This record gives sequence, structure tokens and C-alpha cells, in this order.
Amino acid sequence: MDQSPEFASDSIRNRVDESGLIALDLDDLMPTTHAVELDLADHLEMGLVLKEKAFRNAMRELNSPEWEGHVVALHCSADAIVPDWAWMLATSRLTALGAHVHVGPPATVRVQRLIHAIEEMDLSPYRDGRVVIKGCSMGTTAEALALIIRRLQPEVQSLFYGEPCSTVPVYKRPRNSG
Repeated sequence: MDQSPEFASDSIRNRVDESGLIALDLDDLMPTTHAVELDLADHLEMGLVLKEKAFRNAMRELNSPEWEGHVVALHCSADAIVPDWAWMLATSRLTALGAHVHVGPPATVRVQRLIHAIEEMDLSPYRDGRVVIKGCSMGTTAEALALIIRRLQPEVQSLFYGEPCSTVPVYKRPRNSG
């Protein structure tokens, strides 16, 4: 049986590799450590109100090893009005204990940390490249995708969304641009 040249084993090519696309998976930027929660609902009197003296005492009882070096998701899971001073007091105490405080539930804090990672990422590996933002990232949000586009678009030749084998064009630098 004759083998046609396009099916010969030595002519199989990986066109994805040859495309020159640079795949960027936002999951790779996602923080691997989880935030520790501090839920202000645990300190509400009758689930409704936060009393200053009791709350101050609770904040004094927080100890350093439990919080030092941790990312803290400071939030209130109850439908209660939390006074501004409570957020400030909790943040002050946690910061003094060496924690990195973010306001919001853990899922929101995770997205905040991804946003920060996108803002801080080195763009030089993508400069003048053809970049595909991977489409099956687990932790991405519309906000993260919009930010990565805003950061990369001035740097790259073109942007795509999806997988290297099946992409949706998002941006292509005009030919007369430098």
C-alpha cells in the first residue's frame, strides 16, 4: 500500500507549535495559597450589631502565629450593617500581626490577588508576540480578562482567546503601527 506524502510519518507537523503563538494561562498567575477568613459575622451581637468593646477585646485576642504572613479575607457573611471603624480596627490589628488584609469573601479576594498579579506581571516575554489567552482557565473573570487585554494590547502584535488549536481573534495591531 502506497503512503501519500502528506501522511508519511516523517511529514507529520505540529502546526500549533509552528504558529508562533504564545499561550498565556491566567491560572498560572493565580495565587496558590488560600486566604484565611476573618468573618465579622462571628462577632455580631444577636447576629445584628457589633459592639465596640466586645469587638476590641476579640481583636486583642487574635494571636500572631495564626495570622502572620497570611492573606486574610476580611468580610461579613451576615446581612448586617458593619460600622466603618470595625473594618479599620480589624485591618489595623491584622496588619500589626503581619497579615495581608483584603476585604471581601475568599473568592473575591482570590480574584483581587489575580488582578494584582496581572498588574505586576512582566510583559517583556509577550512584546511583539502573537498571544493566545487560554480559554479554559478556572479562576478568570471578566475583570481579569479585560485587564490582561488592556495590559497586553499595547505590547503585542495580536491577541487571541481560546486554545492554540482553536482561537478567536481579539486584536491585531494595525500595519502602520510601530
